[in-house]
Amino acid sequence: MRIPAHAVSTAIRDDIVSGVFTPGARLTEELLARRYGVSRVPVREALRTLESEGFVTTRRHAGACVAEPTEQEAADLLELRMLLEPLAAARAARRRTEAHLKVLRGLVRLGQERARRGQGEDLRSLGGWFHETLAQASGSPGLITLLTQMRHKVAWMYVVEAPARPVESWAEHGAIVDAVARGDAERARALTALHADRAAGAHRPRVRTSQHAVNTASGPY
Repeated sequence: MRIPAHAVSTAIRDDIVSGVFTPGARLTEELLARRYGVSRVPVREALRTLESEGFVTTRRHAGACVAEPTEQEAADLLELRMLLEPLAAARAARRRTEAHLKVLRGLVRLGQERARRGQGEDLRSLGGWFHETLAQASGSPGLITLLTQMRHKVAWMYVVEAPARPVESWAEHGAIVDAVARGDAERARALTALHADRAAGAHRPRVRTSQHAVNTASGPY
């Protein structure tokens, strides 16, 4: 059975974000095909997709390599996300379904419970699911795609520390959902902007070193 290129894209992207492939590392079709058990055709398509997303770059005489984002690029990414997440929340207030609200309220309830009990190990994933669901509730496919790509790239470029006051952070999530449920787009936008601004302080850029001409055959294959 032929594995689709989007599945290969996801696998390579996950390995880039997790640090299996470091910035500057070469990504040869032959070795990637061997790693994921596919032909070179979906690998080639996947690399083109990842290049369009900014995870991969093509160098003369070296071929496809993991991109090496600058500090400015990382800062720009975070700023863009802080602009787009409030927009998604405002649109969610106008377009959300009852199913979206049910999921959002369930995530807030779980997050608040875990925060009160000091179970911080679950809060990161719950927060990710919350913001992903909020984006889905916007009903804007292009915006959803952009925010999904940004979420992956932020995880790649930044170490995100746990909130200093998780109970307060989840109270902010709850207030956002209340505004979305009431259809109050401007309040949803304002609360999300405030939440994103506070959360930005927990982001620490990762230190990246260039590793040109990496011998990938001795790497994770």
